[in-house]
Amino acid sequence: MSSTSQSQPWNVHRLPSAEGRVFLVTGGNAGIGYFVAEQLAATGALVVLGSRNAAKADAAMASIRSRVPGAQVRHLQLDLADLPSLKTAVDRLDLDHLDAVVHNAGVAFDDPPRRETEDGHELMFGINHLGHFALTQWLAPLLSAAPAGRIVTVGSFAARSERLDLDDLQSTRDYRPKRTYGRSKLAQMCFGFELDRRLLAVGSTVLSVVAHPGGALDSLTPSRPPVHVTTPGERLRALPAGLLVQGKDAGAWPIVRAVLDPEVRGGQLWGPRVFGLRGTPRRETALSHMTDPAVAARLWAASGELTGTDPHLGFR
Repeated sequence: MSSTSQSQPWNVHRLPSAEGRVFLVTGGNAGIGYFVAEQLAATGALVVLGSRNAAKADAAMASIRSRVPGAQVRHLQLDLADLPSLKTAVDRLDLDHLDAVVHNAGVAFDDPPRRETEDGHELMFGINHLGHFALTQWLAPLLSAAPAGRIVTVGSFAARSERLDLDDLQSTRDYRPKRTYGRSKLAQMCFGFELDRRLLAVGSTVLSVVAHPGGALDSLTPSRPPVHVTTPGERLRALPAGLLVQGKDAGAWPIVRAVLDPEVRGGQLWGPRVFGLRGTPRRETALSHMTDPAVAARLWAASGELTGTDPHLGFR
Protein backbone atom coordinates (compact mmCIF):
# COMPACT_ATOMS: atom_id res chain seq x y z
CA MET A 1 0.00 0.00 0.00
CA SER A 2 1.12 3.55 -0.71
CA SER A 3 1.70 5.92 2.18
CA THR A 4 -0.22 8.68 0.40
CA SER A 5 -2.02 11.04 2.72
CA GLN A 6 -5.67 10.04 3.11
CA SER A 7 -6.83 13.64 2.76
CA GLN A 8 -4.89 14.60 -0.37
CA PRO A 9 -3.61 11.90 -2.76
CA TRP A 10 -0.23 12.53 -4.32
CA ASN A 11 -0.45 14.32 -7.68
CA VAL A 12 2.69 14.31 -9.83
CA HIS A 13 1.40 17.39 -11.65
CA ARG A 14 0.57 19.36 -8.48
CA LEU A 15 3.54 19.13 -6.20
CA PRO A 16 3.51 20.70 -2.73
CA SER A 17 5.39 23.94 -2.17
CA ALA A 18 8.98 23.60 -1.03
CA GLU A 19 9.74 27.29 -0.87
CA GLY A 20 12.71 28.02 1.36
CA ARG A 21 14.15 24.53 1.03
CA VAL A 22 17.41 23.56 -0.70
CA PHE A 23 17.97 20.42 -2.76
CA LEU A 24 21.12 19.08 -4.44
CA VAL A 25 20.72 16.78 -7.45
CA THR A 26 23.89 15.07 -8.63
CA GLY A 27 23.91 14.70 -12.39
CA GLY A 28 21.14 17.29 -12.58
CA ASN A 29 22.22 18.51 -15.99
CA ALA A 30 20.85 15.59 -18.05
CA GLY A 31 18.63 12.51 -18.15
CA ILE A 32 16.54 11.61 -15.11
CA GLY A 33 18.47 14.11 -12.99
CA TYR A 34 17.47 16.99 -15.24
CA PHE A 35 13.76 16.23 -14.87
CA VAL A 36 14.13 15.75 -11.11
CA ALA A 37 15.72 19.20 -10.97
CA GLU A 38 13.06 20.77 -13.22
CA GLN A 39 10.20 19.34 -11.18
CA LEU A 40 11.77 20.30 -7.85
CA ALA A 41 12.43 23.83 -9.13
CA ALA A 42 8.71 24.19 -9.82
CA THR A 43 8.04 23.84 -6.07
CA GLY A 44 9.85 27.10 -5.25
CA ALA A 45 12.91 25.40 -3.77
CA LEU A 46 16.50 26.32 -4.52
CA VAL A 47 17.84 23.46 -6.64
CA VAL A 48 21.59 22.92 -7.00
CA LEU A 49 22.71 20.95 -10.04
CA GLY A 50 25.82 18.93 -9.27
CA SER A 51 27.72 18.47 -12.52
CA ARG A 52 31.33 18.30 -13.63
CA ASN A 53 30.48 19.96 -16.98
CA ALA A 54 29.75 23.67 -16.53
CA ALA A 55 28.49 24.18 -20.10
CA LYS A 56 25.94 21.37 -19.77
CA ALA A 57 24.85 22.67 -16.38
CA ASP A 58 24.36 26.15 -17.85
CA ALA A 59 22.21 24.70 -20.63
CA ALA A 60 20.13 22.74 -18.12
CA MET A 61 19.60 25.79 -15.91
CA ALA A 62 18.56 27.89 -18.92
CA SER A 63 16.07 25.20 -19.92
CA ILE A 64 14.62 25.02 -16.40
CA ARG A 65 14.31 28.80 -16.18
CA SER A 66 12.51 28.90 -19.54
CA ARG A 67 9.89 26.45 -18.26
CA VAL A 68 9.68 27.47 -14.60
CA PRO A 69 9.22 31.21 -14.12
CA GLY A 70 11.30 32.44 -11.21
CA ALA A 71 13.16 29.14 -10.87
CA GLN A 72 16.03 29.22 -8.36
CA VAL A 73 18.81 27.06 -9.76
CA ARG A 74 22.54 26.96 -9.17
CA HIS A 75 25.46 24.90 -10.45
CA LEU A 76 27.94 23.10 -8.23
CA GLN A 77 31.11 21.87 -9.91
CA LEU A 78 31.07 18.24 -8.83
CA ASP A 79 33.16 15.33 -10.10
CA LEU A 80 32.26 12.06 -8.38
CA ALA A 81 35.17 10.33 -10.11
CA ASP A 82 37.61 12.57 -8.22
CA LEU A 83 37.18 11.64 -4.56
CA PRO A 84 39.73 14.13 -3.13
CA SER A 85 37.78 17.01 -4.74
CA LEU A 86 34.47 16.30 -3.02
CA LYS A 87 35.10 18.10 0.28
CA THR A 88 36.15 21.25 -1.59
CA ALA A 89 33.04 20.99 -3.75
CA VAL A 90 30.76 20.78 -0.70
CA ASP A 91 32.56 23.73 0.89
CA ARG A 92 31.71 25.76 -2.23
CA LEU A 93 28.00 25.17 -1.61
CA ASP A 94 28.23 27.90 1.04
CA LEU A 95 24.98 26.79 2.72
CA ASP A 96 24.00 26.50 6.37
CA HIS A 97 21.80 23.46 5.69
CA LEU A 98 20.68 21.10 2.93
CA ASP A 99 17.16 19.68 2.96
CA ALA A 100 17.85 16.80 0.58
CA VAL A 101 20.43 15.35 -1.74
CA VAL A 102 19.47 13.14 -4.67
CA HIS A 103 22.27 10.68 -5.39
CA ASN A 104 21.45 10.38 -9.09
CA ALA A 105 24.58 10.89 -11.20
CA GLY A 106 25.82 7.81 -12.95
CA VAL A 107 27.47 6.37 -16.00
CA ALA A 108 26.73 3.27 -18.05
CA PHE A 109 28.59 1.65 -20.93
CA ASP A 110 27.17 -0.77 -23.47
CA ASP A 111 30.54 -2.02 -24.68
CA PRO A 112 34.03 -2.71 -23.32
CA PRO A 113 36.72 -1.78 -22.47
CA ARG A 114 36.83 -1.46 -18.73
CA ARG A 115 37.74 2.06 -17.59
CA GLU A 116 38.95 3.51 -14.30
CA THR A 117 38.67 6.79 -12.43
CA GLU A 118 41.78 8.82 -11.60
CA ASP A 119 41.63 7.16 -8.18
CA GLY A 120 41.96 3.74 -9.82
CA HIS A 121 38.38 2.53 -9.34
CA GLU A 122 36.30 0.86 -12.05
CA LEU A 123 34.40 3.80 -13.54
CA MET A 124 30.78 2.70 -13.09
CA PHE A 125 31.27 1.39 -9.55
CA GLY A 126 33.50 4.36 -8.75
CA ILE A 127 31.07 7.08 -9.86
CA ASN A 128 27.70 5.44 -9.28
CA HIS A 129 28.48 4.09 -5.82
CA LEU A 130 31.83 5.12 -4.32
CA GLY A 131 31.50 8.79 -5.31
CA HIS A 132 28.10 9.08 -3.65
CA PHE A 133 29.28 7.10 -0.62
CA ALA A 134 32.13 9.57 -0.07
CA LEU A 135 29.99 12.62 -0.89
CA THR A 136 27.56 11.67 1.88
CA GLN A 137 30.25 12.17 4.52
CA TRP A 138 30.90 15.77 3.49
CA LEU A 139 27.18 16.57 3.20
CA ALA A 140 26.33 15.05 6.60
CA PRO A 141 26.66 18.30 8.64
CA LEU A 142 24.44 20.22 6.19
CA LEU A 143 21.81 17.48 6.10
CA SER A 144 21.83 17.16 9.88
CA ALA A 145 21.32 20.93 10.19
CA ALA A 146 18.07 20.74 8.19
CA PRO A 147 14.78 20.24 10.06
CA ALA A 148 14.22 16.93 8.28
CA GLY A 149 17.08 16.13 5.91
CA ARG A 150 16.77 13.40 3.30
CA ILE A 151 19.19 11.34 1.25
CA VAL A 152 17.46 9.87 -1.79
CA THR A 153 19.54 7.26 -3.58
CA VAL A 154 18.52 6.47 -7.14
CA GLY A 155 18.67 2.77 -7.92
CA SER A 156 17.69 0.90 -11.05
CA PHE A 157 15.36 -1.84 -12.23
CA ALA A 158 18.56 -3.47 -13.52
CA ALA A 159 19.58 -4.22 -9.93
CA ARG A 160 16.73 -6.71 -9.52
CA SER A 161 18.51 -9.46 -11.45
CA GLU A 162 22.04 -8.81 -10.19
CA ARG A 163 23.96 -9.97 -7.13
CA LEU A 164 27.06 -8.35 -5.68
CA ASP A 165 30.35 -10.21 -5.92
CA LEU A 166 31.91 -8.98 -2.71
CA ASP A 167 35.26 -10.44 -3.71
CA ASP A 168 35.26 -8.59 -7.05
CA LEU A 169 33.35 -5.35 -6.47
CA GLN A 170 35.33 -3.55 -9.17
CA SER A 171 34.99 -6.25 -11.83
CA THR A 172 38.72 -6.74 -12.17
CA ARG A 173 38.39 -10.46 -12.89
CA ASP A 174 35.20 -10.56 -14.94
CA TYR A 175 34.05 -7.30 -16.51
CA ARG A 176 30.78 -7.28 -18.43
CA PRO A 177 29.46 -3.73 -18.93
CA LYS A 178 25.75 -4.32 -18.42
CA ARG A 179 26.29 -6.56 -15.43
CA THR A 180 28.85 -4.19 -13.92
CA TYR A 181 26.35 -1.33 -14.31
CA GLY A 182 23.56 -3.35 -12.67
CA ARG A 183 25.84 -4.27 -9.79
CA SER A 184 26.92 -0.66 -9.30
CA LYS A 185 23.25 0.35 -9.00
CA LEU A 186 22.60 -2.56 -6.64
CA ALA A 187 25.50 -1.33 -4.52
CA GLN A 188 23.83 2.10 -4.38
CA MET A 189 20.55 0.56 -3.24
CA CYS A 190 22.25 -1.61 -0.61
CA PHE A 191 23.99 1.53 0.60
CA GLY A 192 20.71 3.45 0.83
CA PHE A 193 19.02 0.78 2.94
CA GLU A 194 22.07 0.25 5.16
CA LEU A 195 22.42 4.00 5.64
CA ASP A 196 18.86 4.11 6.96
CA ARG A 197 19.66 1.43 9.52
CA ARG A 198 22.74 3.33 10.66
CA LEU A 199 20.94 6.66 10.86
CA LEU A 200 18.26 5.07 13.03
CA ALA A 201 20.91 3.54 15.27
CA VAL A 202 22.43 6.93 16.09
CA GLY A 203 19.07 8.71 16.41
CA SER A 204 19.63 10.98 13.41
CA THR A 205 16.76 13.08 12.06
CA VAL A 206 18.03 12.47 8.51
CA LEU A 207 16.13 9.91 6.40
CA SER A 208 17.63 7.61 3.78
CA VAL A 209 15.21 6.61 1.02
CA VAL A 210 15.74 4.60 -2.19
CA ALA A 211 13.88 5.26 -5.44
CA HIS A 212 14.14 4.11 -9.03
CA PRO A 213 12.75 5.42 -12.35
CA GLY A 214 11.58 2.11 -13.82
CA GLY A 215 12.01 1.84 -17.58
CA ALA A 216 12.81 5.31 -18.90
CA LEU A 217 13.71 5.82 -22.56
CA ASP A 218 15.14 8.87 -24.32
CA SER A 219 12.78 8.26 -27.25
CA LEU A 220 9.72 8.66 -24.99
CA THR A 221 11.11 11.74 -23.27
CA PRO A 222 9.82 15.21 -24.16
CA SER A 223 12.37 17.51 -25.78
CA ARG A 224 14.27 20.02 -23.68
CA PRO A 225 16.63 21.60 -26.21
CA PRO A 226 19.57 21.78 -26.07
CA VAL A 227 19.61 19.38 -23.10
CA HIS A 228 17.65 16.71 -24.97
CA VAL A 229 15.85 16.56 -28.30
CA THR A 230 13.44 13.80 -29.36
CA THR A 231 12.48 13.87 -33.02
CA PRO A 232 8.89 13.11 -34.08
CA GLY A 233 10.15 10.01 -35.86
CA GLU A 234 11.91 8.69 -32.76
CA ARG A 235 8.83 9.29 -30.65
CA LEU A 236 6.56 7.56 -33.20
CA ARG A 237 8.79 4.48 -33.38
CA ALA A 238 8.88 4.31 -29.57
CA LEU A 239 5.09 4.41 -29.07
CA PRO A 240 4.67 0.61 -28.80
CA ALA A 241 7.32 0.55 -26.05
CA GLY A 242 5.24 3.13 -24.20
CA LEU A 243 2.87 0.34 -23.19
CA LEU A 244 5.58 -1.00 -20.88
CA VAL A 245 7.99 1.86 -20.18
CA GLN A 246 7.98 5.67 -20.14
CA GLY A 247 10.01 8.82 -20.67
CA LYS A 248 12.57 10.22 -18.28
CA ASP A 249 10.20 12.99 -17.21
CA ALA A 250 7.88 10.34 -15.73
CA GLY A 251 10.87 8.34 -14.50
CA ALA A 252 11.67 11.28 -12.24
CA TRP A 253 8.31 11.06 -10.44
CA PRO A 254 9.23 8.42 -7.80
CA ILE A 255 12.44 10.27 -6.98
CA VAL A 256 10.68 13.61 -6.61
CA ARG A 257 8.09 12.02 -4.35
CA ALA A 258 10.83 10.49 -2.21
CA VAL A 259 12.23 14.01 -1.75
CA LEU A 260 8.98 15.87 -1.09
CA ASP A 261 6.26 13.65 0.35
CA PRO A 262 6.00 14.17 4.13
CA GLU A 263 4.55 10.66 4.44
CA VAL A 264 7.72 9.01 3.09
CA ARG A 265 9.78 7.20 5.73
CA GLY A 266 13.40 6.14 5.89
CA GLY A 267 14.25 2.72 4.50
CA GLN A 268 11.46 2.77 1.93
CA LEU A 269 11.72 2.00 -1.79
CA TRP A 270 9.70 4.02 -4.32
CA GLY A 271 9.17 3.22 -7.99
CA PRO A 272 6.59 3.36 -10.80
CA ARG A 273 3.20 1.81 -10.17
CA VAL A 274 2.86 -0.51 -13.20
CA PHE A 275 5.15 -3.55 -12.81
CA GLY A 276 7.83 -1.22 -11.45
CA LEU A 277 8.37 0.06 -15.00
CA ARG A 278 5.96 2.90 -15.67
CA GLY A 279 3.24 5.05 -14.13
CA THR A 280 2.77 7.18 -11.06
CA PRO A 281 4.96 6.53 -8.00
CA ARG A 282 4.16 4.05 -5.28
CA ARG A 283 5.97 2.36 -2.44
CA GLU A 284 7.52 -1.01 -3.35
CA THR A 285 8.75 -3.94 -1.32
CA ALA A 286 12.50 -4.19 -1.69
CA LEU A 287 13.90 -7.58 -2.69
CA SER A 288 15.85 -9.44 -0.04
CA HIS A 289 19.21 -9.21 -1.85
CA MET A 290 18.91 -5.41 -1.74
CA THR A 291 18.35 -5.26 2.01
CA ASP A 292 20.56 -8.10 3.31
CA PRO A 293 22.34 -6.60 6.37
CA ALA A 294 25.29 -8.98 6.15
CA VAL A 295 26.01 -8.13 2.51
CA ALA A 296 25.49 -4.44 3.21
CA ALA A 297 27.91 -4.50 6.15
CA ARG A 298 30.67 -6.00 3.99
CA LEU A 299 29.95 -3.55 1.18
CA TRP A 300 30.02 -0.65 3.66
CA ALA A 301 33.37 -1.73 5.09
CA ALA A 302 34.88 -2.17 1.62
CA SER A 303 33.50 1.18 0.44
CA GLY A 304 34.93 2.95 3.48
CA GLU A 305 38.33 1.42 2.88
CA LEU A 306 38.31 2.27 -0.84
CA THR A 307 37.25 5.88 -0.27
CA GLY A 308 39.07 6.55 2.99
CA THR A 309 35.93 7.84 4.67
CA ASP A 310 34.74 7.93 8.25
CA PRO A 311 32.87 4.65 8.98
CA HIS A 312 29.98 6.72 10.36
CA LEU A 313 29.97 9.07 7.33
CA GLY A 314 29.80 12.01 9.71
CA PHE A 315 26.51 11.01 11.36
CA ARG A 316 26.89 10.54 15.12
